[in-house]
Amino acid sequence: MATAVETSSEPRTPLQPALSLPLASLLGTLYVLLALGILLFALPQLWNRYIFPLLGDRLVDWILWLPVISAATAGLLWLGNSLASYRMPRGLRGGVLLMFVGLFLLFQTWRWLSLYLNDVPGIIVSAAIGLGLIYLALRFYTGATAARWAISLEEQGWFSLASYKATLGKRLRRMTTLGIALVGLTGIYSLEQQSVLPEHWVAELPFDLGSLLLIPQARTTLPILLAVLTLWVSWRAVHVPTFAEFLIATEAEMNKVNWPTRRQLAQDTVVVLTTTLLLAVFLLAVDLFWGWLLSRERVGVLPPANTTAETKAGTIDRVRW
Repeated sequence: MATAVETSSEPRTPLQPALSLPLASLLGTLYVLLALGILLFALPQLWNRYIFPLLGDRLVDWILWLPVISAATAGLLWLGNSLASYRMPRGLRGGVLLMFVGLFLLFQTWRWLSLYLNDVPGIIVSAAIGLGLIYLALRFYTGATAARWAISLEEQGWFSLASYKATLGKRLRRMTTLGIALVGLTGIYSLEQQSVLPEHWVAELPFDLGSLLLIPQARTTLPILLAVLTLWVSWRAVHVPTFAEFLIATEAEMNKVNWPTRRQLAQDTVVVLTTTLLLAVFLLAVDLFWGWLLSRERVGVLPPANTTAETKAGTIDRVRW
């Protein structure tokens, strides 16, 4: 009798990442810088040079410009996400964020320290400071701490659209999201109203090297970027597993509270206010009684009231003279 034997499939070994995490993070940071250059410099320059003269109207220009820049942003985000998903190491997105912020801080630190230097000795000291900062950055980004932070950022879901237990704690999550968004947006509105933001964000370079334009039209661009970042953080924060579990547990405990009705609340409020008023009147009466009693001549603890008034009047007269 013939029997069918199922052939055991050989276990597949997972594909190894094509690049290490520090190198992939560096390439991702370069891609982010290239995307920002396209969105902040190349597209606006091309639009203002070739498209705006044909339109001639600022309102029509904005109506057409918004979908163009939105489509370009979405396309660059999709391309970057596609590249990051192809045999890339774990924690790549977090590593890109850490490296982008770290390189910006290193540049600003070197620039701030070098602005106070001059002449040939200053150039030598500035070069030494730059090399030292680069060495510290290499030690950090090739170490275990940076990899652990990058993986932690990615596992918390800061770069994902997925929701964490979306059906639980809805009300408290919505109120938390609204609160974070209101705080951030009101801060942006305050910056805009107080004219704190410059027309262009320019960084002055040391040793008469000129200036570096970081963000053109910063008065318009920075509020938009900050608003997008605020909305993203306000929505994403309530889906971070640790914080989300805290909000879910808090709402579960709040649901166990026996809330009073409107009538009970009004009655309890009247009772509290009446008790407070009676207690204030009682303390006033006790204070007046003891003040009267202790100021009697036979007790002699406090000076009489008329003596106190005369003493104060005499003190005022002496001060005047």
